Amino acid sequence: MKRALISGVTGQDGSYLAEFLLEKGYQVHGIIRRSSSFNTGRISQIYQDLHERDAKFFLHFGDLMDSSRLEKLIEIVQPDEVYNLGAQSHVRVSFDEPVYTADVVGMGTLRLLEAIRNVGGIQTIRFYQASSSEIYGQVRETPQTETTPLHPRSPYACAKVFALYQVQNYREAYGLHASNGILFNHESPRRGETFVTRKTTRGLARILAGKDRKLYLGNLDAERDWGYAKDYVEAMWLMLQQDQPDDYVIATGVTHSVRSFVDKVFKTVGLDWRDYVEFDARYLRPTEVDALLGDSSKARRKLGWEPRTSFDELVQLMVEADLEAENQLHHLQKPPARLASQG
Repeated sequence: MKRALISGVTGQDGSYLAEFLLEKGYQVHGIIRRSSSFNTGRISQIYQDLHERDAKFFLHFGDLMDSSRLEKLIEIVQPDEVYNLGAQSHVRVSFDEPVYTADVVGMGTLRLLEAIRNVGGIQTIRFYQASSSEIYGQVRETPQTETTPLHPRSPYACAKVFALYQVQNYREAYGLHASNGILFNHESPRRGETFVTRKTTRGLARILAGKDRKLYLGNLDAERDWGYAKDYVEAMWLMLQQDQPDDYVIATGVTHSVRSFVDKVFKTVGLDWRDYVEFDARYLRPTEVDALLGDSSKARRKLGWEPRTSFDELVQLMVEADLEAENQLHHLQKPPARLASQG
């Protein structure tokens, strides 16, 4: 039985990855930070689905800012694969907390790499780093590939660039099987509620439920390459099954504006978004990333990966989940195709 260690297991990607690996027969260990409130909602279903005598899912307290604990966890778990998904991942927040973001995202990755090296795991452990399309920032070419020059435009993106280069360095200097997944935007019903896609679908549900009257958003002109997170975690796993480590862009190759996303969300219930959405300058970034579009041909060719969920299907999936949570499914213009339990 293979063992995997996941940082950020309570997040969107971490929860989907944990489920994916468990279905593959892995023993899965997740790192969680101590909190005064429960933050395991995305992974609670895993506990319910696993019979106690067949338990293969374990959680450990830890933090990417604690080097000694990371080393201890590597020694305890003895993982075959390590997936580093932990981060302060909100780009706008990174402008307010740049030092913390850089420490967790950048130095946190380095601490984890050093933990692997210090416990002698260079030859036995395979490492996945969650990189981000934000590293391209003010893009130099479109679409963006693994060789596109980087121009990060936020503290978060700068920290991700540092982490990406450290992973490459450990791969080249020490022979660690370490790969960067440069994932473009990927969403789901488990997306954090402060990210624009989930904020929009949840906002619609709250408006229909009479809890809110308006939805306040920032830059509607930004264009992104949006995919489904559940499709993308498979690409993470595929990278670590290759004989040689490498870096891969994971994207759909199709771009849409925030305005287009919002429009599609409100149309699912027959509403005009312009009657409910208002601009709020507080949500603008000091430096904007106007458009991102990924070329995942390398991943399709070498990994055999491709996205399976279309943009329209993703919108429908997220709307259905949030409407169901507010008991508002009856507002949909067509019967639900997929319910939140599948998201």
